[in-house]
Amino acid sequence: MARSKPNQRPIVVVTEGGPHIWAIVNAIADHLAPVSVILEAPESKKQLLLGRARRQGRTSAIGQLGTMMLTRLGKRFFAAHAARLAAEQKLQTEPKPGQKIIHVPSANAPECLQAIAEIQPGVVLLAGCRLLSRQTLAKIHCPVLNYHAGIAPKYRGMNGGYWALASGDAGNFGTTVHLVAAGRGTGGVLREPRGKPQPGDTISSYALRQAAFSRDICVEAVRDALAGKLGTVEPGLPSKQWYHPTVWFYLWTGIRNSVW
Repeated sequence: MARSKPNQRPIVVVTEGGPHIWAIVNAIADHLAPVSVILEAPESKKQLLLGRARRQGRTSAIGQLGTMMLTRLGKRFFAAHAARLAAEQKLQTEPKPGQKIIHVPSANAPECLQAIAEIQPGVVLLAGCRLLSRQTLAKIHCPVLNYHAGIAPKYRGMNGGYWALASGDAGNFGTTVHLVAAGRGTGGVLREPRGKPQPGDTISSYALRQAAFSRDICVEAVRDALAGKLGTVEPGLPSKQWYHPTVWFYLWTGIRNSVW
């Protein structure tokens, strides 16, 4: 296991979890130092869908629910493919023995801020968690980075890899690490690697494939943050928010374009 350098402050990852996130956490721990993981409780699917129904309409929300149910079944059906992917890419998709995990109800809950204050990290990496409020960010006194499984800002929101492929934009099948806050400042993109899906990949495994070619850049970004050497770039891309595809769009696009 990697050891912290004498003057290096700890590393915190705030996440809802998932195999692709653990692959990144474990890569950071292997290359830099042990990571404290603050694990938030999953957001209520009912509340999530009710919010989308208000913003996008009931029909879209029902269609998205259908895809969510279908992809959940797909994860079980394609579990062997995900296992092969992890083995081929040497991804560690489960917490390591002895991994420090702090459970909180939400990334914006007082318990999360209390844990960060007690750990006093040199960097916080957000990965697959709720968006932090302005009030929460103001109380974190170190650089805050965010790992996003899509090229931002063009594919903000959900399923960035899937939407790039479904939109005929395979060149933007990638991920983003960006600076959320550093002290009082905010920043832009730090890294945006691109990769390619492989035969057998689907919406159920894209995030794991993306983690395979992105874990090294997450290590680099965290290392730069600890060293105080963060530099951002302007991607020059349009901004758009994406959600789960509706089940009818998902099936039609899969049959027509073989993007599953």
